[in-house]
Amino acid sequence: MQSDREEVLERWLGQVLDGGVAALSPASSDASARRYWRTRYRGRSLILMDAPPEAGSCDGFVRLARALREVGLNAPEVVAEDASLGLVLMSDLGARHYLDVLAEHNADRLYGDAIAALIRLQAAGSLEGLPPYDEPFLRRELLLFDEWLLGRLLALPCSAAECAMLEGIREVLIGAALEQPRVCVHRDFHSRNLMLTDDANPGILDFQDAVVGPVTYDLVSLLKDCYVAWPRARVEAWAFGYFRRAVEAGVLRADAEPQFLRWFDLMGVQRHLKAAGIFARLALRDGKPGYLADLPRTLGYVVDAAGRYASLAPLGELIGERVLPRLPAAAAQG
Repeated sequence: MQSDREEVLERWLGQVLDGGVAALSPASSDASARRYWRTRYRGRSLILMDAPPEAGSCDGFVRLARALREVGLNAPEVVAEDASLGLVLMSDLGARHYLDVLAEHNADRLYGDAIAALIRLQAAGSLEGLPPYDEPFLRRELLLFDEWLLGRLLALPCSAAECAMLEGIREVLIGAALEQPRVCVHRDFHSRNLMLTDDANPGILDFQDAVVGPVTYDLVSLLKDCYVAWPRARVEAWAFGYFRRAVEAGVLRADAEPQFLRWFDLMGVQRHLKAAGIFARLALRDGKPGYLADLPRTLGYVVDAAGRYASLAPLGELIGERVLPRLPAAAAQG
């Protein structure tokens, strides 16, 4: 039996496609309230994004999809939209996520394509209307780790000294983020949102939360992915390959090279602390425990970075000695 919402979807599709729509089949879901459906119309595969208005507007997605396509990136083409219903019909970028196909033999090529797309995005300048990834924004994200992972998931009390240590590290991470050049930041530029496509690879999804922020953020999302990990030496080689291309494109200055790796590593710590908090929140608040399996990898990046920077060493000790051993069984199985 169809839900009321599914009846709304099919009725709207019948209107915008002159009644020629095929049946809907689930395409994918994500960490938000959005759902995705696949259908066919006149031999063409299309994706319907169902973003209920009560969960937020889909205007940002539509605006950015068009802006990304204007600068030559392979974002979905919007075919029809209705913001009042929270529905967007778009072209189908296929079902081959980077996460599903990345392997030793193709990683250089696929990451090369992704880095080229990232530089094109960054070289386009600050797309109109994007909010700033500023100090309050960065701080709110970092506090997700304290609230949702330490506090709610693990019920791990922090001593006064540990709380002060965490606050000091937040200041270090925020300072490193804010001193970087500012560009358009996708915010989730990773293997679950990049699609392997035959033309103009990669296809880019889930960009509606873009901001103007630190130049290394999306590179960290790509190369220190919460869902797949590569040896440090290979990550650094890709990162410096990006750096050279970014200098050529005018995104970075050549004299930024001495601090580039520090920016990259500390930006990674900020992102991974935030992601760990979000994974805990998804499990506890949203009933999506599958993300707990990604916690060991995500926190492992933090421990690795903490071993390279003295200012982060106490954080590495806290995670290695008190957090990782207490993760729930669902995380250990990951």
